[in-house]
Amino acid sequence: MSNPPAIPPDPAAVHASALVIDAHADTPQRFVDESWDFTSPLAKEDSTGHLNLATARRGNLAAEFFALWPDPAQCPGARYALRTLTLLDAVREQVRRHPAELALCTSPKEILAARAAGRFAILLGIEGGHAIENSLALLRLYHALGVRYMTLTWANSNDWAQSSGDQPSGDRSDPAAPRPAGLTPFGRQVIAEMNRLGMMVDLAHVSDRTFAEVLAVTRVPVLVSHAAARALTASHRNLTDDQLRALAANGGVCMVNFYSAFIDESYRQAWAEQKPARTAAHKSLAAEYPKGTPVPYHIANRLDREFAARLPRPPLASLIAHFDHIISVAGIDHVGIGTDFDGISALPEGINSAADLPKITAALLARGHSPAGLHKILGANLLRLFAATQSAAESVVP
Repeated sequence: MSNPPAIPPDPAAVHASALVIDAHADTPQRFVDESWDFTSPLAKEDSTGHLNLATARRGNLAAEFFALWPDPAQCPGARYALRTLTLLDAVREQVRRHPAELALCTSPKEILAARAAGRFAILLGIEGGHAIENSLALLRLYHALGVRYMTLTWANSNDWAQSSGDQPSGDRSDPAAPRPAGLTPFGRQVIAEMNRLGMMVDLAHVSDRTFAEVLAVTRVPVLVSHAAARALTASHRNLTDDQLRALAANGGVCMVNFYSAFIDESYRQAWAEQKPARTAAHKSLAAEYPKGTPVPYHIANRLDREFAARLPRPPLASLIAHFDHIISVAGIDHVGIGTDFDGISALPEGINSAADLPKITAALLARGHSPAGLHKILGANLLRLFAATQSAAESVVP
């Protein structure tokens, strides 16, 4: 007697049963620059927002790493620590105002406790090592205030680590700025101190040389909080297959970025062709502000969205292909979600906010991935990495 056909898993049930964690969203700048509240609605005319409490709940998003991003353009006088601390304070203020709905978490255990209590778990990550202003003391203070990962560079290199924007294939944010070759001796001290503290080392944005040199010195697995596969989309921000294999050997996790120019090659090329016109438009926009006054990010992002609206959005299949590729190269234990919500100008078709995260689960199940595998992708892999980082720190004698 033949076996009855297997009943396909229900995507909604699989997604609802998962602990969904997103490794990267740029929401904190909205709190500071727009005086916006996380419990407020996302208006249809909203120029920036992809994430609020309501969309998180509709998408079963349990925990979010909020990026404290001291965009150099938003830091007159290179006051990077001031901007970082202002963003950090704004996140803590959201939690203070909404203690029944939000919880500031610093460990996997606290994420699980927040989930059990029906509260949205907020975690902190720094995007750009220039935030520490070459000070290990400041790094330690950020950790004491709740920061649990740091992206070593942003699009700009700092004094101790080279950015992907400054490698030969990159798009330099400031061609006149000095750039280190990979990781300097002080950079190695930063990695050692992050390992000791139990702060995840994030290799999103770093150059290929920095990536390799960090893997050679770190004692614990590393995070790539928001990137994709360079084999599919030729952005310098994405990881090569060799890097994905090295990341897997290290025990790390690559969180897939949702930005259209990172997940679809045709879109990337069309976006690049627009660059001269965008640059001119941003220059005109800057002229409307007093000298030395930065254009607020949400205003600049609105301009980018106007340009993005001239291009067809890539299909959801382009994003799903990056998940599939990373799984095939690195393995199911080394991939997760790093949306870059609230920090990007264009998303693929069907993804407009955190409420649409169940579509990722449905698409991957349709590709033949198992419910157990989906639970890993949606949050378990990142939770494991987070726990391993903290466990390794606890085993080190200060």
